[in-house]
Amino acid sequence: MRTKGNAWFVTSLGVAVFLSSGGTEAAAAGDKALKAQKIKGSIYVDVNDLNKALGTNGTYNGSSGTYTLSTGTVPQVIEKVSSSVVGIIGRPFSSDTSAGGDRYNLAHGTGVIIKNNGWIVTNAHVIDGLDEVLVVTSDGKTYGITERFSDPVSDLAVIKINANHLKPAVFADSPAQLQVGEQVVAIGTPISFSLRNSATTGVVSGLNRGVNASYKLIQTDTAINPGNSGGPLVNLKGQVVGINTMKFSAVGIENMGFSIPADTVKYVINQFFKYGEVRRASLGLDLEESWSAIVGLPTDDPLTVTAVASAEAKQAKIAEGDELYSINGKRMTSIIDINELMKSFQPGQTVTLLMQSDGDIVERKMKLSRDDGSMLEAAEARASEAVE
Repeated sequence: MRTKGNAWFVTSLGVAVFLSSGGTEAAAAGDKALKAQKIKGSIYVDVNDLNKALGTNGTYNGSSGTYTLSTGTVPQVIEKVSSSVVGIIGRPFSSDTSAGGDRYNLAHGTGVIIKNNGWIVTNAHVIDGLDEVLVVTSDGKTYGITERFSDPVSDLAVIKINANHLKPAVFADSPAQLQVGEQVVAIGTPISFSLRNSATTGVVSGLNRGVNASYKLIQTDTAINPGNSGGPLVNLKGQVVGINTMKFSAVGIENMGFSIPADTVKYVINQFFKYGEVRRASLGLDLEESWSAIVGLPTDDPLTVTAVASAEAKQAKIAEGDELYSINGKRMTSIIDINELMKSFQPGQTVTLLMQSDGDIVERKMKLSRDDGSMLEAAEARASEAVE
């Protein structure tokens, strides 16, 4: 913010901190408007709002009466987060060494510590199908896993090792705070297990991408290679904004990696610790997206009901051929839109659907059913298309 005279900022303790001075200038493109108060010619802004706007952190020194703003450098971020990153290695179930098979037929990935008592999040495709799994922490200690939970729908898994006093990673509060062009760091185990805790940097290339996934993904140009799956994508505050899940790899394609956003990761983790599984709400409908939605064109086209699968949907008088426009007033144009919205509901809750039926626009109130495995079937169908 540029004003005449001195610009001061106020901490939550009410302490004024001098930061800058200068003449009045027009706001530049990309400037953020913050709540401010003018007192005796000086402008006061809450420093918490300032940090949020700038993506910075700060430290108040009471003895000197100064407030130091800081943003993490890449080396600082790597140092902060690396101790929360683990390597995961195991033998595919199909591997047989008893008859002279290849003892080096192993697969590996990455994980992120989420609780200090040994709970770790990773990708489902990293842990599924692995036997004799070992987890190696950043200090070189090796552990077997004692529990595992996999959710192929989100491509997330939670595993447990017998360890305490580990350092959990800090996850970002909201994906809305992430911006395209923001610098990010990926930490993982690319290509070879000996390359654990390798770091690569890049930027957020795009948000809310619907690519071979049940939920929206973060796109990044940060180098993500086989073995990085399950590792963190981190902002310069040292917060995990996503779990790396896949990349596109083909001739003519460069630097297209994708990460599962922190809010989806927390949704799955919280469901697991509360229920021991992910209890997904479902409309109980098979839906077909419009041609525009499938090819990625901007569209307001509705989704078409191709089958009515649940008793709740039949009771709501929804029929094949009906078209779905919105749920609880929120416009739906894709299956991923619906999946994202369903994260905020539980089976048994009631929603209002705006639909077209027999040429009439109608509202249908219906009770959500529990997903019967259709999301898992869709996830498995996509798995063959995904590239790690």
